[in-house]
Amino acid sequence: MSVQTSKIKDSSVTIFTLFTTTGTLVCCAIPIIFVTLGLGATVAAMTSAFPFLIVLSQHKIWVFAFSGLMLVISGWLMYRPGRACPADQALGEACSTAHKWNKRVYWSSVILWGIGFTAAYVLLPVRIWLDL
Repeated sequence: MSVQTSKIKDSSVTIFTLFTTTGTLVCCAIPIIFVTLGLGATVAAMTSAFPFLIVLSQHKIWVFAFSGLMLVISGWLMYRPGRACPADQALGEACSTAHKWNKRVYWSSVILWGIGFTAAYVLLPVRIWLDL
């Protein structure tokens, strides 16, 4: 497989990972945060306008598991051993720039996933534990 094809594949996986981790925010974190802030009517309006949010939230374990798996795969593709840019000056610069942007998108995805996971699974038990 050529270096260019490998870069396109790595970029595609990274963008798909960003899409799946954003889904965790949309399904679980944003509605929970809105309800916590007293914006329950906003959540009701969102679910009536976008009924797929109910289905996503009913299967949030699978949404988080799949997006977490995508993060692991994307991270492995990005940081695997033996990864090198071509020796050609122009291709090497393009490879380096693409890798830099892939890392930015990847870590943005990790942060989004972490926010979603915290809102969906951590905040309520902590709130109950603190008796708030």
